[in-house]
Amino acid sequence: MTATPSAPSSPAARRKARRYALQALYQWQLAGSALGDIEAQFLAANDMQKVDRTYFHDLLHGVPAQVTGLDEALRPFLDRRVEELSQVEKALLRIGAFELKERLDVPYRVVINEGIELAKVFGADDSFKYVNGVLDKLARRLRSAETAHRPATPRPAPDGDDEPEKD
Repeated sequence: MTATPSAPSSPAARRKARRYALQALYQWQLAGSALGDIEAQFLAANDMQKVDRTYFHDLLHGVPAQVTGLDEALRPFLDRRVEELSQVEKALLRIGAFELKERLDVPYRVVINEGIELAKVFGADDSFKYVNGVLDKLARRLRSAETAHRPATPRPAPDGDDEPEKD
């Protein structure tokens, strides 16, 4: 399966691939259907012209292939067992963990932001905050060299001025 020539791997095409991968993995988690069947169903039922289909395929097949390792990587940063997560949070966190681990071409901030945005659409009210926290901690572990280069956030003086007040 290859990406369409019109949208090989633009940010928008990957965003759509993640969205469909989330839905497909949700279906896989709930029904346990064969991945090939789920993929065929998504390709037939959705307009995939502007989707990075290669990325969709990689996520859909990569996450289940590494599910045990991904869950182990996530476990130290969860406040409950993986089995107790909502199906949406579980799929989102697994996608994020897979991307942080396997897709070094995708900046960690993009991985986290995409997880947050999908959680806002598909998750419970505040699940985006949970996804953000877990993926941020996982990124610090898996991408320590990349996260160490975070720019320092300048903090203004307590009164809002850039310089401390003089007496």
